[in-house]
Amino acid sequence: MHILLIHQAFAALNEPGGTRHHEFAHFFAGQGHKVTIIASPISYLTGRDIKSKRVETEMEGRIKIYRAYTYPALHKSFFHRLVSFFSFMVSSFFISMKIKNVNLVWGTSPPIFQSFTAWLVSKLKRVPFLLEIRDLWPAFAIAVGILKNKFLIRLSLWLERFLYHRADKIIVNSPGYIEHVKNKGGKNISLIPNGSDPANFPSLNTIQIRKELGWTKKFILLYSGAHGMSNDLPVILEAAKLIQKQDDIKIVLIGDGKEKSNLVVMSEKMKLSNVDFLDPIPKNKISEYIQASDTCIAILKPVELYKTTFPNKVFDYMAAGKPIILSIDGVIRDVVGSADCGIFCEPGNPQAVADAFMEMYKNRKKLVKMGQRGKVYVQQNYNRRKIAKEFSELIEEMAKTLG
Repeated sequence: MHILLIHQAFAALNEPGGTRHHEFAHFFAGQGHKVTIIASPISYLTGRDIKSKRVETEMEGRIKIYRAYTYPALHKSFFHRLVSFFSFMVSSFFISMKIKNVNLVWGTSPPIFQSFTAWLVSKLKRVPFLLEIRDLWPAFAIAVGILKNKFLIRLSLWLERFLYHRADKIIVNSPGYIEHVKNKGGKNISLIPNGSDPANFPSLNTIQIRKELGWTKKFILLYSGAHGMSNDLPVILEAAKLIQKQDDIKIVLIGDGKEKSNLVVMSEKMKLSNVDFLDPIPKNKISEYIQASDTCIAILKPVELYKTTFPNKVFDYMAAGKPIILSIDGVIRDVVGSADCGIFCEPGNPQAVADAFMEMYKNRKKLVKMGQRGKVYVQQNYNRRKIAKEFSELIEEMAKTLG
């Protein structure tokens, strides 16, 4: 079977960002399928040129990655972001139409606009259209205040319903999304949840890594991921201010995004000596930093809709055997609670986050067992290889039934 994936935010294992789709592609290729990916040459996380070849091949040609032109000023403003989305939407269409012998077209949102391209390509090629929902866009963007223009809101809501009604199959990466998708007219919905591949987090000599990073005498609280409006990282900075007298605690923020420069300025104005900002790190290297930390942080703004999310970083933290400070309520809180691998603190509350920092710091003897429980839980319930097998079977049945 030949699967065509159109995905502007695609990240390979040697790039920073979510690598769910690259990992799936490798599993599908290992099963004998062919996977073609139309991706952007501009990193969705950093907004910088990935410096990749126009066409790349992997696994003896069973995976082929094409880089479609994308307007590069992704993080300059919301208007420029839209231009970037539309540029990829158009350029990916023309490349996709040149790809031959496709059996299924896979569209993924966000950005939602590329999924319209995937639908159109599927219709012109007369093959099934699989729609993947990784984020309740535009609902999240409206709730956070990123999307304000009334015309764009109407257009986005129309496009959302259009795609939900026309998808041959819809998959979601969080159980919290199912009700929303159904209410918007989606049918034939399956859960292919976020998770993590334990093979990406082999046991390492963290003593040596901590020495190389200068963390030997520090208690490290680590956040890894996007630095955007939704991530509410100013709360971490405010919490850092509250515990600054505890000079053996270091908070490390790894990643990039539209708000990073503002966060750095905010940290400087607050004169925070206990916060370090690091550049994004590729997925095949991030394990070293996560495992060398003492506790990992997952945080989002206190928006009601965010209770539906299944952030991928939480599963990576668990796979790495790290205890979690979770400042996100809802379905992901249920996962961390079931695994007993972390503590929850109220989203949007700097004092609650600071208290959680100190609770972990004062109970360091419990952290190893807490992390081990998370690792076992993710291996048993959210192992990406098992999830990929279920996904592969779903796609094979879909192509057989609808193809």
